[in-house]
Amino acid sequence: MNKETGKLESSNHNIVITERKNVQISGIIKIDSFDNEEFLLETTLGPLGVKGKDLEIIKLDTYDGTIVIKGQIDAFSYFDSVKDKKENSVISRLFK
Repeated sequence: MNKETGKLESSNHNIVITERKNVQISGIIKIDSFDNEEFLLETTLGPLGVKGKDLEIIKLDTYDGTIVIKGQIDAFSYFDSVKDKKENSVISRLFK
């Protein structure tokens, strides 16, 4: 975290997947939404979607900007804008 601006720096964004059952993501700015099938996260490198089954937060460190998610990981998607992210969310697909 940059002490002058209070923002996470982009070099802090990493994704580590262990046996497709656990994922640790650093560089998290905020969690936009989540349920047991999809997480929508704001990262230092842009919006990120994590899709899978039986997803749950195991650890969340707001100071370091890291999250650990457990469950079956199926996909990761980076979005170019907030509009793209919202168009692909589970709820928006249900109400088309």
